[in-house]
Amino acid sequence: MVRTTPDEVLTGGTVLTMDSKTPFATAIALAGGRILAVGTDAEIKALAGAGTKHTQLHGRHIMPGLIESHTHALWGACRDLFDVYTGYSASLTELLQATGKRAANLPAGSTVHGGPWRHEMRSEMGQCPRILLDKISREHPIVLFDTSQHVAWANTFAIKQAGLGGIPDDIKGGVIERSEDGSASGIFAESAIEGLKALTVHTEAQMAEAAREFTRYFNGLGFTAFKEPMAFEPELRAYHAADQRGEMTLHAAAHIVKAGVSAERVSYDELERLRKSYRSENLRTDFAKLFVDGVAPSFTASFSEPYLASAGYDVAGHMPDATLLISPEEHAEMMIELDRRGFTVKMHAVGDNAISKGLDAIAAARRTNGMSGLRHEIAHASFIADADVARFRALDAIAELSPKLWAPNAATPSQIKVLGAQRLEKIYRLKDLHAAKAEMTYASDWPASAPDANPWTGLAGMLTRRDVTGQFAGTVAPSQAISLAEALPLFTTNGARSLKMETETGSLTAGKWADFITLPKPLSEMTPEEIGACTPLQTRWKGRVVYEG
Repeated sequence: MVRTTPDEVLTGGTVLTMDSKTPFATAIALAGGRILAVGTDAEIKALAGAGTKHTQLHGRHIMPGLIESHTHALWGACRDLFDVYTGYSASLTELLQATGKRAANLPAGSTVHGGPWRHEMRSEMGQCPRILLDKISREHPIVLFDTSQHVAWANTFAIKQAGLGGIPDDIKGGVIERSEDGSASGIFAESAIEGLKALTVHTEAQMAEAAREFTRYFNGLGFTAFKEPMAFEPELRAYHAADQRGEMTLHAAAHIVKAGVSAERVSYDELERLRKSYRSENLRTDFAKLFVDGVAPSFTASFSEPYLASAGYDVAGHMPDATLLISPEEHAEMMIELDRRGFTVKMHAVGDNAISKGLDAIAAARRTNGMSGLRHEIAHASFIADADVARFRALDAIAELSPKLWAPNAATPSQIKVLGAQRLEKIYRLKDLHAAKAEMTYASDWPASAPDANPWTGLAGMLTRRDVTGQFAGTVAPSQAISLAEALPLFTTNGARSLKMETETGSLTAGKWADFITLPKPLSEMTPEEIGACTPLQTRWKGRVVYEG
């Protein structure tokens, strides 16, 4: 039965709906957790009945709740709750001191893990970095990840426990930095870190606590929906359990990993089992994940042009496809089958060659299956070649932009070191993609390469291509800045479409869930610095107040 009398009316404010038919209003009516109507104060007050609650906004501003399209929510919360974490700007000494303190408080044999370390610290670690961690403890496995989370630094105990002791064999899709005698120096990248990651698993109780923590954190930032980009069964189980307990006050989608950084592939039968087993009211599981390449600081992102020789790269031996984690042939086959089965695919692709190969795979699926309506995503989409900018719209593909490195940050020096300042002038081509009418979504990739999940600094960075907090000087590709009107869909309507929830959320439209935030004033009246420091006064999800500042 359609509700015609509102449970609550909110009047006396300003409302940005993100609905092109009625972009602005002053009031909104809610019924059964959904939006009944938006309009003028007089129009909305006229709908009220005897039992309707009246809320006066006193000039405050309402806009749709924000949508985060790529965040490792459980992982980030576990980092903050349980791991060694010194921040992205800490010195190596500070990181080592924190690691030592954690080891001193854990029983022998317990893993000490966390980070992050930055690649400009590498020279401080010495020729055999494991020795530096051995000095902290030989009784605890120690695993510290870099800012990208694609590279690990381990002590001898951890190396042995991961099966990488002695002179380890090369690992397909991985990098093992070696000492002169062929033994592992302590630095591992991509698929070579899988054994080390297995030492850092959190308990189900910790995952449950992490689910409560990220929900609190996200609602406080103004998020009402998010996408988990790398789900294995433990993550699916934790998200599903949190939703069943009624503790996850967010819409969510989980991209189930089909092909990760290792050579292993999840079978289609297993993918279907996971999709069916963990789908729930607020958790969507018709999504899959493929890794196409790695990250630039470890030379594992796939670029058509070589990295800089000055960074220690073998320019003469450069082969763009050598760092692909999936062959183009297998990639096309996977995309065709996943598309046929109804999975929306997110592909990790940083370098221009990897991005091009991802688009090629989508094109193969379109040729074989037709335009399925599934809007596959290139995750990160950091360095897009000129020829590929227009292909996103042509293929109905999404450029999912993450992490929020489009403004100067702790990782900028390492990117310049391996790629050069000139190549960074074409990083995160928001302006070019917008001009080509490509659909984009916002994402932080927290906690990978992002110290926080704050969307407001991400938005301000898109508008200015600088760090509005003032911590990092300069700009990153300033010609690629976009306007507020151009940026807001990435956080709202486009995000909802990537969730396959465009009829349910993303705009303040009658019939959709009442997912919105209250701000002191419209973003259009704020400076970039004010936007970067923005904090919602209130967040509503399905009409419920889930955060109040």
